[in-house]
Amino acid sequence: MSEEWTPLKISALIALWNEGLTTSEIGNRLGVTKNAVVGKVHRLGLPKRNSPIPRKPEPAKVLRFENLAPGQCAWPEGEPGTEEFRLCGEPVIEGKPYCAPHSERAYVRVVKERKDTEAA
Repeated sequence: MSEEWTPLKISALIALWNEGLTTSEIGNRLGVTKNAVVGKVHRLGLPKRNSPIPRKPEPAKVLRFENLAPGQCAWPEGEPGTEEFRLCGEPVIEGKPYCAPHSERAYVRVVKERKDTEAA
């Protein structure tokens, strides 16, 4: 059984959608199902919104030597031989095996103090 979408109900749907209400809440206020709201929103071409359901964070990808692609930083992180050991993987500086922050740590210029040989 299909629900009739009157111009008044459609304008209310658009206003509630733009307010950011959930599809369930919009359906409750308009007296229709949440699926009816989703279908009408799709048919009207209203802008998509992010889901109100929080997503689980993706597990961190562990980059190992065998997975290192050209252009990825090879700076080791963690204790070798443990599960936590990985490589940085950020984009490298051209001609270097490391990214900018790790290159700063790896390539330290040693400046020797020059003794002043001129007589005072």
